[in-house]
Amino acid sequence: MVIITVYTFLWGRLYLALSGVEKAVKNSTNNKALSTLLNQQFLVQFGLFTALPMIVENSLEHGFLPAVWDFLTMQLQLASLFYTFSLGTRAHFFGRTILHGGAKYRATGRGFVVQHKSFSENYRLYSRSHFVKAIELGVILIVYAFHSPVAEDTFVYIAMSITSWFLVVSWMMSPFVFNPSGFDWLKTVYDFDDFIDWIWFRGVFTKADQSWETWWYEEQDHLRTTGLWGKLLEIILDLRFFFFQYGIVYQLGIAGGSTSIVVYLLSWIVMVVVVAIYITIAYAQNKYAAKDHIYYRLVQLLVIVLVVLVIVLLLEFTKFDFFDLVTSLLAFIPTGWGMILIAQVLRPFLQSTLVWDTVVSLARLYELLFGVIVMAPMALLSWLPGFQSMQTRILFNQAFSRGLQISRILTGKKSN
Repeated sequence: MVIITVYTFLWGRLYLALSGVEKAVKNSTNNKALSTLLNQQFLVQFGLFTALPMIVENSLEHGFLPAVWDFLTMQLQLASLFYTFSLGTRAHFFGRTILHGGAKYRATGRGFVVQHKSFSENYRLYSRSHFVKAIELGVILIVYAFHSPVAEDTFVYIAMSITSWFLVVSWMMSPFVFNPSGFDWLKTVYDFDDFIDWIWFRGVFTKADQSWETWWYEEQDHLRTTGLWGKLLEIILDLRFFFFQYGIVYQLGIAGGSTSIVVYLLSWIVMVVVVAIYITIAYAQNKYAAKDHIYYRLVQLLVIVLVVLVIVLLLEFTKFDFFDLVTSLLAFIPTGWGMILIAQVLRPFLQSTLVWDTVVSLARLYELLFGVIVMAPMALLSWLPGFQSMQTRILFNQAFSRGLQISRILTGKKSN
């Protein structure tokens, strides 16, 4: 219920901002009741209040001050980060089982507790349950910050979104914060190379830990066993990305403030053209890249020249500006992901057609994009001096931390 409330709250605030309702309410002096109702953001940020029963129980057993001290100590040990991440795990699999059934045991292993897990392994485990959802919520918060009149007041925006940002950071960073040597620079480089090899490996009859495509098909198993209602509800939930596009395209400068449905229809024409360009490049790569490399480069050159020419013409003869490019990406990239999710539901009808090859190819690019987004903050923290030592001190006791530092020096910081 906490996660559903967060989703409902953030998507609702985004639609209010993009539709202009928030601006109208803010400028109105006769709608104080509605304005007060819309500003009750603290009522839905009750996730931290789930710690109150623990504090009360500890205060009854040990006293109030020891209970508060234990709570503060747990925060320094990043207990809230871990709890929020596990909350996302339960919410994801409970929701999937309610929609599609087919609950199954997820083996987590009982290996050595200080074994370093590679980035690709963490991505396979937590991509659908945490990383993709964290990116979605992060994009909503960023877009809301740019288009909401409420967010013009920095304090109000921070007060409204701080727990949501904490949720995003927890879902994206927890597997690496609690991963031994998770912020070692050399291990991060090795992990990225391993992730790229996993994404582009095209072997046949391989395991999920060797090939992205095998893993991708395994992640869709719950859609094969679900009934008609499960598939229908999945499609309805995926339509939220199309509504996201619907709200964003009217914020473009080239739209000129128009509210006509033609603006939304033209955005779909642009979407079709972009997909057609991608299919053209992919076809040229498959046909010419190996044998007639010059033809493949020629096709790339023509596409680049055409795109640049169109952008120049838009800048010259319309109200289009460079900020619209960023806004367009925020509109079309989520829409493409929604189309891929719907295509996965309709896989029995599409797999025997040429469309399915395009779906697989686009899905691979999206996975690469998600992986880069998730790894970017981890790479930055790995590059910063001293952060790895700080993580080791938080995870382990002083004696083990010292031994781990010595072992890294003696072994020359090998990848394993």
